[in-house]
Amino acid sequence: MTTLAELAKLIRSKNAGPFQLTVDIMFADEETYERVLAGGAINAERLAAIYGVEAERVRVIPYAAAHSIKVTLPRPVVSGDPGDGDTMGGQQYAPLVDLEVDRPPAPGGDGSTRSATADQSTVREQCE
Repeated sequence: MTTLAELAKLIRSKNAGPFQLTVDIMFADEETYERVLAGGAINAERLAAIYGVEAERVRVIPYAAAHSIKVTLPRPVVSGDPGDGDTMGGQQYAPLVDLEVDRPPAPGGDGSTRSATADQSTVREQCE
């Protein structure tokens, strides 16, 4: 399996206000960017499971001009809260480093990412 860290030029996270995180995934070239998008591994449902949030609150925004994917999701705790171990959100990308991006399809299906990939295509067209 190929991991996201093997394909991405940069994976970073930061706050998008006190209640949201943003993760930027950047690729060196269009071919790699398109490969990851087409694989469907970066989708709201999968990221919601990784971060323990509702899929409806995760936004995956492909941006072809920069060979990048931006993910916005709710923070697990408010930035600066006494229980917050990462006030700036800069360590929240870590679970994505080992994310497998070339997963084989689930038995009897196509990996169950078709709707997420379709959503990404729609967003991608709007951004171009």
